[in-house]
Amino acid sequence: MTTTAVADDDNERNKKKANQKKRTRQPNGRSSIYFGKDGKWHGRVTVGTRDDGKPDRRHVERKTRAEVTEAVKKLEQLRDTRKVPKAGQRWTVRTWLTHWVENIAPKRVNENTMVGYGVAVRKHLIPGLGAHRLDRLEPEHVERLYAKMQSNGAKPATAHQVHRTFRTALNAAVRRGHLVENPLNKVTAPRVDEEEIEPFTVAEVRRLLAAANNRQNAARWAVALALGLRQGEALGLKWDDVDLENGILWIRRSRLRPRYAHGCEPPCGKKAGYCPERRRTNGKTSRTKSRAGRRRVGLPAQVVQLLRAHRAKQNAEREAAGKRWTDEGWVFATPTGSDISHRYDWSEWKALLRDAGLRDARLHDARHTAATVLLILRVPERAVMNLMGWSTTAMAARYQHIVDEVRASVARQVDGLIWADKPEPEL
Repeated sequence: MTTTAVADDDNERNKKKANQKKRTRQPNGRSSIYFGKDGKWHGRVTVGTRDDGKPDRRHVERKTRAEVTEAVKKLEQLRDTRKVPKAGQRWTVRTWLTHWVENIAPKRVNENTMVGYGVAVRKHLIPGLGAHRLDRLEPEHVERLYAKMQSNGAKPATAHQVHRTFRTALNAAVRRGHLVENPLNKVTAPRVDEEEIEPFTVAEVRRLLAAANNRQNAARWAVALALGLRQGEALGLKWDDVDLENGILWIRRSRLRPRYAHGCEPPCGKKAGYCPERRRTNGKTSRTKSRAGRRRVGLPAQVVQLLRAHRAKQNAEREAAGKRWTDEGWVFATPTGSDISHRYDWSEWKALLRDAGLRDARLHDARHTAATVLLILRVPERAVMNLMGWSTTAMAARYQHIVDEVRASVARQVDGLIWADKPEPEL
């Protein structure tokens, strides 16, 4: 073959390659697929505009043309439905959860809720899933974490709490465009069998209140059993919240469990709460859990009398304490006027149960009892929600247990309906 013929063949091949490139080249803004020098297939899709005004071109690569074509189609679908993750930083589960728990969640919930979030994130989620890319997290990853937690002895309620926390954090990532969808929407939360709670009967409530008369803060337990205040709400009451003349109580705040940080240098090696030079990092109170929790409650006459007697007794304690008295305005306080800790309040409740000769029960069961008493009295549900500080009717169904008094009433009504001594109506 002559030199001229070889040159013509080369020119022909080059023309074919050029024409092939022209056929695969797409107009500006259209997706493109090409075979790279690295031996892989590549695709590029314009999904929008970046913050600097330039086109936001996303790149995918696969081993075969069919695979990259499918990847390009999926990216185009995400673009068309406006679900494309933001460009820039690729979050891991660790970096996103750390950012969320430190910067986002504290603006939306109170400090007590933040304590639970912190435990779920730092003790379970980051150690178990922190290394995963956020946008590549699969439901199976989360399910395996829950199974591992329970095999290591964690209670189902703990795994359930972790699930709720994680779902909330990932919902925030979806809203900000860092995730297309929340993978936890496809994960079933660990099942928690709620313990059946049997509230105290009216007779048992009377025994509790009689036993409380011999204790320092007797009215504390009347408020719990008659009004259903949460522990933090009761301990957070100040005399400015009480109007005994008009029989009204305002629920404005909740007492917080203390949180501490080390004050020693160098570190003592103990937990912050046991540090000899510990310093408290949170306030003593915060606003109540929700808007519904901030409420005004009418006081029964008997509770008004108990609170009057309690205030008189506290005034006598103030006189006896003299300069040792800490005047912070707490309704329920120590003999020197300082605030009562949650732990001490809990131990007083347990001692009260023993003094009354009753079964062991949680302090929160007093709140269940108050809701049940309202049910027995047939108070309208909307009024019950206001008194208890509930924001949804679902809480009413959860708290209002059927006790013996109600069961007996229902039985009498059924008995009178079916076996009433009445002539059977003619058909």
